[in-house]
Amino acid sequence: MAGDTITQVKPLRADAQRNYDKIVQIACEAFSEHGVQTSLDDIAKRAGVGAGTLYRHFPNRDCLLAAALVESRQGLDQKAEELLARDDAGEALNDWLIELARHLSSYDGLPDSVAEAVNDRTSPLTAPCGVMKDSTALLLARAQSAGAVRDDVKSDDLFVFASSLAWAANKSGYSGDDLRRVLNLFIAGLR
Repeated sequence: MAGDTITQVKPLRADAQRNYDKIVQIACEAFSEHGVQTSLDDIAKRAGVGAGTLYRHFPNRDCLLAAALVESRQGLDQKAEELLARDDAGEALNDWLIELARHLSSYDGLPDSVAEAVNDRTSPLTAPCGVMKDSTALLLARAQSAGAVRDDVKSDDLFVFASSLAWAANKSGYSGDDLRRVLNLFIAGLR
């Protein structure tokens, strides 16, 4: 498109890349231990860098959170592709909702961060949320075409449900079996 420019990202120097990687590794551990509201200054200290170094790489919490979720999100994207190829579209949608809820419950407080990012186009979490929402829409459309889900169900409703399920998992300590049980109750209403 006319007027658009492509910004090339310069590769990081080796020491800067090590700092980046160490910060992300420590952030993953800290978010797992204390949730997404853990102190960024504590993460910097545990990573052996100054707060300025952390903020140079990650200007805000959502930037760091997005980086910490890259690997998990790539796995989720791959799972969506596998499920889109599955013969049973209804079961594929069910499995997607469980995988999505598991991903969104990776860290305590993550469902809240995602809920805020969905409506904030400037958040670094917005693009990954968009990909998850797109996968939800594709899997829902297949399930609806197969007659496994009512036509009046919207993909945004399912995304909100998966986020709510993740929130409940974080707050109540739901196990994988609990997630599946609650999902089955919900799915009964979709049919």
